[in-house]
Amino acid sequence: MPSSSLFKRKHFLIFFSLVVFSLFVVKCGNPKVALPRLVSQVDSLVKRETAKPLDSITRHSLYVDSLLLRPRPALVLIDANGKPIKNRVTSVRSFSECFPDLNDVQLATAQRIGIPSIQDREEAARRKDELVYIGDNPFYYVEDLSHSVPYLVPRAATLLTEISRAFVDSLASKGLPFHRIVVSSVLRTRKDIERLRTQNVNASENSCHQYGTTFDINYNKYERVCDPDGPAQPEEWGVTLKSVLAEVLEDQRQLGTCYIRYEVKQPCFHITAR
Repeated sequence: MPSSSLFKRKHFLIFFSLVVFSLFVVKCGNPKVALPRLVSQVDSLVKRETAKPLDSITRHSLYVDSLLLRPRPALVLIDANGKPIKNRVTSVRSFSECFPDLNDVQLATAQRIGIPSIQDREEAARRKDELVYIGDNPFYYVEDLSHSVPYLVPRAATLLTEISRAFVDSLASKGLPFHRIVVSSVLRTRKDIERLRTQNVNASENSCHQYGTTFDINYNKYERVCDPDGPAQPEEWGVTLKSVLAEVLEDQRQLGTCYIRYEVKQPCFHITAR
């Protein structure tokens, strides 16, 4: 692509991001402004400012951004008679069928919307302006990372927060106690991948994790959240929590916000933002 085209595309994306942020501020300051109208304005802007048709990955990422800008629906926990609502846990029909996205499928998007791969952790520290630290969050827990560092590109960090909040909401709607999901892998440098491959021959040399778009959620571990000064609280059965998490992830995948692979050798959902 000619350098002039890259220059125009870069500045258009910066301009587009500023407009989206401005529309979001307007929405927060004036709740009467209808969000569909804001989304329509953004769509019109994209059509007007883009000289050439966007590729499918970029076009889809703009659609995902519009989804993540929408306000989260209010959580309803009681019915009209004031009685608690407890929805059933349904899980999904099949983990492997509902989450089939192989590395090759996820890789094309990761390379397109992520950062260039990073050689080592020193370089990762220098590139933090392009990334979001995801080590502290009231809705998810990042376990001790031996082969990755807790950074994601902004879209992936937003997706992770959305998934974790939806998981907590879903637990509440089913009358289940508060648990946080556990993130087991995030951004991997090329040296991290090399070290991992010496211990796990099945680890991919061309991993999506090196682009900052991808994270793993452990489906066998959850953190019980309760008052540390109160009495000990029981933890929910892990199979139930895995089923609730699968429902949340299937919703996100069907919305088109991410690709998901159900891993068996490593107990996790492998997720790449779109």
